Amino acid sequence: MGLDFSVVPSFAGALLLGALWTVLLTVVSAVLSFLGGIALAVIALYGPWAIRLPARFVAWLFMGTPLLLQLFLIYFGLVQIGIDLPAFVAGVIGLGLHYAVYNSELIQTAILAVDRGQMEAARTLGLSRPQALVRIVVPQAVRSVVPPIGNNMIALLKDSALVSVIGVAELTLAAQLAIGRTYRAFEFYAAAAVLYYVINLGMEAVLRRIERRIRLSR
Repeated sequence: MGLDFSVVPSFAGALLLGALWTVLLTVVSAVLSFLGGIALAVIALYGPWAIRLPARFVAWLFMGTPLLLQLFLIYFGLVQIGIDLPAFVAGVIGLGLHYAVYNSELIQTAILAVDRGQMEAARTLGLSRPQALVRIVVPQAVRSVVPPIGNNMIALLKDSALVSVIGVAELTLAAQLAIGRTYRAFEFYAAAAVLYYVINLGMEAVLRRIERRIRLSR
């Protein structure tokens, strides 16, 4: 049986809808991973031990186990203790927390690289320690790690395909459903790959623009 790409246009609407869900899933998860990374970094460096130890356990758990297993645990496992999350929410939490841990490692290193005199100067001006962190230290640290965090966001986009296994109607699942009706695996996986590449190009363009604005603001 030869290739027949003529079947793809009839499923274009479903594929594009799946692509939109992929973009939404990636953006929401990326925001969660960014904010969560900052929170975990600050807790790891400055939090009391009662909070720092659980945060370290979360980091160990998400860095030491596969993302797919984490998605299964969040979506299927939490139901057993009475927490029934929609598939999309479970996907966002799984992707967001997974990459928040990796972002946290980057941000911790960047915070430690900020001149200690910045904190001392802020305290001299009357800012409390939390205020100095929020207004002075963390913004400087975040600016320096935008490129590697951007790389993590690109990886997050690619890993978003894994949420298809818990039923999120993103691009990979849309392609699989089309394959189930047409038995044209190569054609639809190739179409999905093209759409992922287009989304990836869009993300890279946005990240380059953010990096450029940060460089100009220094």
